[in-house]
Amino acid sequence: MKNTIQKISYTSILILLVGCSLFQNKKTENKEKQILTQTNKNNKSIIKKPIVTTKTIVEPFIVKETPVYKETFDTAGALQWVDSIYNKMAFDEKVGQLFMVAAYSGKDEEHFAAVDKLINENKIGGLIFFKGAPIKQAKLTNRFQAKSKVPLFIGIDAEWGLSMRLDSTTRYPWNMTLGAIQDRELIEKMGRQLGYQTKRLGCQFNFAPVIDINTNPKNPVIGFRSFGENKEKVTNYAASLMKGMHQSGIFSTGKHFPGHGDSSTDSHHTLPTISFSKERMEDIEFYPYKKLFSEGMSSVMVAHLNVPSLETRKNFPTSISYNVVTNILQKELGFNGLIFTDALNMKGASDFMKPGEIDLEAFLAGNDILLFPENVPYAFDKICIAYQDGIISEQRLAQSVKKILNYKYLAGFKNFKPIEIKKLYADINKPENEALKYELYENAITVLKNDNQVLPIKNIENKRIAYVKIGEDETGIFLKTLKKYAEVTEVFDANVDSLNVKLKNYNQVIIGYHKPDKAWKVQEISDREVNWINEISKSNNTILASFTKPYLLSELKNISEIEGIVLTYQSGPVAQEVAAELFFGAFEAKGKLPVSITPYFKENDGLSTEKLNVLGFVNPINVGMDPEILSKIDAIAQKAIDKKMTPGAQVLVARKGKIIFHKSYGNQTYENGIKVTNSDVYDVASLTKIISTLPNVMQEFDTNKVSLDTKLVEMLPIFANSDKATINFKDLLTHQAGLQAWIPFYQATLDRYKQPSLKYYKKTPEADFSIKVADSLYLRNDYRDTIMKKIIDSKLSSKKEYKYSDFTFIILKEYLEKSRNKTLDAISYESFFKPLGMTSTFYNPLNKIGKSYIIPTENDNYFRYQTLQGNVHDMAAAMQGGVAGHAGLFSSALDIAKMMQLYLQKGNYGGVQYFSESTFNTFNTCHFCASGNRRGLGFDKPQIGEVTNSKSSFGHTGFTGTMTWADPETEIVYVFLSNRTYPDANLPNALSKENIREDILKVIQEAVIK
Repeated sequence: MKNTIQKISYTSILILLVGCSLFQNKKTENKEKQILTQTNKNNKSIIKKPIVTTKTIVEPFIVKETPVYKETFDTAGALQWVDSIYNKMAFDEKVGQLFMVAAYSGKDEEHFAAVDKLINENKIGGLIFFKGAPIKQAKLTNRFQAKSKVPLFIGIDAEWGLSMRLDSTTRYPWNMTLGAIQDRELIEKMGRQLGYQTKRLGCQFNFAPVIDINTNPKNPVIGFRSFGENKEKVTNYAASLMKGMHQSGIFSTGKHFPGHGDSSTDSHHTLPTISFSKERMEDIEFYPYKKLFSEGMSSVMVAHLNVPSLETRKNFPTSISYNVVTNILQKELGFNGLIFTDALNMKGASDFMKPGEIDLEAFLAGNDILLFPENVPYAFDKICIAYQDGIISEQRLAQSVKKILNYKYLAGFKNFKPIEIKKLYADINKPENEALKYELYENAITVLKNDNQVLPIKNIENKRIAYVKIGEDETGIFLKTLKKYAEVTEVFDANVDSLNVKLKNYNQVIIGYHKPDKAWKVQEISDREVNWINEISKSNNTILASFTKPYLLSELKNISEIEGIVLTYQSGPVAQEVAAELFFGAFEAKGKLPVSITPYFKENDGLSTEKLNVLGFVNPINVGMDPEILSKIDAIAQKAIDKKMTPGAQVLVARKGKIIFHKSYGNQTYENGIKVTNSDVYDVASLTKIISTLPNVMQEFDTNKVSLDTKLVEMLPIFANSDKATINFKDLLTHQAGLQAWIPFYQATLDRYKQPSLKYYKKTPEADFSIKVADSLYLRNDYRDTIMKKIIDSKLSSKKEYKYSDFTFIILKEYLEKSRNKTLDAISYESFFKPLGMTSTFYNPLNKIGKSYIIPTENDNYFRYQTLQGNVHDMAAAMQGGVAGHAGLFSSALDIAKMMQLYLQKGNYGGVQYFSESTFNTFNTCHFCASGNRRGLGFDKPQIGEVTNSKSSFGHTGFTGTMTWADPETEIVYVFLSNRTYPDANLPNALSKENIREDILKVIQEAVIK
């Protein structure tokens, strides 16, 4: 059609470029050679004799009709731009395009000036950046680009992210870790992120993906950089990564041709030998290249290898082999994209030939771009002399230079713009990066052994778990995360026999085997480590978590004694956190081995495990939350601290069963300067009602021991002769039974000086004075009955309306203890706290943990006359020995979240149904909304007419400055803990008046991505 804009493939352009355009330049060729006056760095002419008509000794490059880069271009635009640039170039500018020089943003001005000089004098065509920092690199890129007549190619090795070369950037998993993932969409997604980050940094090339097939477990340089040992998997995964990068506008580079996966030495240090036949190379090593060329691979990097079947000259590097680079790569395999050498400073090349000479040989072999040349001026001179002597033809030079220019056109250099520095750091470190890392590791982690379904760990109330660290790397995050699920004790001994004696006290042992997560450090397992793993597993029920490359497991002498084996491939923070989550069923294992671990496991082995509905840990984006909006929480919490509404606080947010925000703010007190940590515990005050008492009451309801119509006298006969006998269960739990709000029971026990009366208290415990109220203060035992009698005799309102009362839960505690014949602390621990893994939740925490982990609640100057730290603030709860139904509990935000998640899951947590869904629904119903009472059965509910939280949301607040809330519609769990009562509980409650807790909840709901 006349109006159709014709698009053609890159190959067609290239044919025209090296055909039509060369013909156009033929007229100027002889003239150009006659006036060639390129000088070296000493400004001396390198021309030694008159230019004569050249006769190339290099076989001309033959373009084949093979698609190279699957995009279409404006043919006229490409040809016009390339020709316009090429025709204006002096000879030295053309030669300069062949060089891509190393640059380091982490070096000094002397280095930067040296690069400036190469740009100015040798007209180099590109830079490959190495060690440094992103902002510095961007600024240097702008500096160098401004000095170059033709924009420079900027490349970087970012196989697992910019962090491979730059600090303060995202570090993605290595290829071998990615090779365990079954969902290739995740690999493509990573490619898109890699592409975006490298492009935002001003790069055009990421020297990835590695498409070597790692068939040699002893390979010292590829190994973890390979997707695996299966040629189809390597090809498919490389294609996904490549596709993602292309979508973001970054050129891909397949490496290391012809195949570095079965080398036993490192080409950085020597010339590795690959002894396979050409038939084997074509079947295995070439396989990914053939496939990826047809899918649009942009460029190829040629390795420094000795492959006798491909190059007959002895110990002749493939990177400078005409047969490998031209005959095989370009002619036989039909590759028409850019060809890079591997770094020419590597010993595999530099030991073979001097700098400059190796560059010339590499170009003669058919490479387009000479990467990391050691001596550009000398190499430049060598190429110029070869051109003068007829060794290099104008056609050969144009072939590479025009190809380079065409890629620069494709990269947008026609409308080149410098890098925008503003927001660069934030742009390349988006929250999406961390979110993807969680997805990648969750999908990669591989379970290789799971005898008797030891994973995930269940019935933790019956487990005594020990953790043993073996290896060299930090294990803190793994152990710390394990402890978030259950009580786990680290056990250590320098002698394995003595260690096994200690381990007899435990019925489950977890071994964490770690090696440093450093890319270039060779991982090896020692005989001692093998012995320890074998001896421990022989004597104990053992699960091994191996945070190492897969091959190390092959060194174990006998794995039959190990019940469970989990392979995480790496030992970084996310890998450790995710591994611990898997142990307790936060997600199911999906990974498959990318390589064989002889003699035990084959490539593609991997077991699935059961997913339990326990809390996990991810980035907010993983569960549809906006991190930027969530960050507003910081300012609200800091406002509370700055205005002295509270010395400090903990805030936790979870969604869809995943904790996405868990922070601590401020100090334990205004004076001590001790920072609040996430593991500290607070006096949670009235949260006790729904965290301890209510779930047990729900179980009573669930087993029909009580109903909505059950009378109080039926629950507790002591109310038989009172006006409260006929209060029914529904009215009692919804706070409309007419009970008084509270009674200051303690006041009747003070003397006329407002001090604890000797009639009721002793400083040391005695037989009749054993109720500990605070340090050195013990109440008379019979006063418990006095408290209940005062409640029985208290005034009852005749109006049936909402009136909040602590008496409800004081009464329910009495009922539960009589029903179960145990104290409430024992009931809650056995029924909920232990099986849920609420390891930081206690009544009377001083009996369980050190005082330094307990946040001070108040400086009591009216009853106990001391700082309350580990003794409950609530006076009535204190007079019941710290164990009450309405207050007394100490906990962390994480543990509160576990109970709230159980509620959100309608009675189920960790695969255990603690009470029925119907019971939860009954308790979470607003039974008297019509009469203005917003309460459920025990739960607080949203204010009538409120729109921020759904009608099905529920939670509670506490006098000490606490709050927890859950919303089934948005699947949110929120916990706020503080000690706003410190130092004086009688001061105005500014935290409440300023709606600090409620404002944070609003931010959380706003952060849900609609």
